[in-house]
Amino acid sequence: MIASWTITRADDAAGEELLVAFDQARPVRVLVCPAWFDEANKLRRFTVEVMRRLDKAGIDSFLPDLPGCNDSLAPLDTQTLGSWREAMSAAAQAFGATHVLTVRAGALLAPAHLPGWHYAAQSGPKTLRGMIRARTIAAREAGREEKAEALLALGRSEGLVLGGWSLGAGMIRELEHAEPELAEGQSEIAQSALGGPGLWLRAEPDEDPRQSEALAAIIAGSVA
Repeated sequence: MIASWTITRADDAAGEELLVAFDQARPVRVLVCPAWFDEANKLRRFTVEVMRRLDKAGIDSFLPDLPGCNDSLAPLDTQTLGSWREAMSAAAQAFGATHVLTVRAGALLAPAHLPGWHYAAQSGPKTLRGMIRARTIAAREAGREEKAEALLALGRSEGLVLGGWSLGAGMIRELEHAEPELAEGQSEIAQSALGGPGLWLRAEPDEDPRQSEALAAIIAGSVA
């Protein structure tokens, strides 16, 4: 289930990235574009449980690490939305993906040539605002005063450390304007279709088997 694949980076250097894969060479092969940063932690178990259920439904799925995240050896502060999109497109080709499932801000990385689903898509501005808000709250609790506007200006020119993640200036500038777009053959899956509030709203990483089952059933039903 844990595997690796090789991606050629923009500087032509080949790098190895890890992924979770349920691969039995079946006709439907779903590339999963994961949630990011703190939401990646909170939704990791949920995402893999959805993949387990897809496996039982006869569907292959692939969850690659984003360069710079998890066990990736690539530096995070050099990543941009562009480099992550290139990575997801390369992953789609490497795995022979027939569909894409995005989770939250992963919708910003969906290969446009694949049909599929955007689950609870999150925009770049909302992702960035939430992380900056968390930093200002942490600073206040530590007895410091940081202003969101000043942090954003600094981030545009020098990058920022947000929630422990070091984001480069290019990433910050791109996130300010990035909106998820549904390509042909792609559809939205709202949280309301799963029942209950989203797991990213919980204080700690958690799971909900009913939500995992509901999302997997929607996907399996639409490709049946």
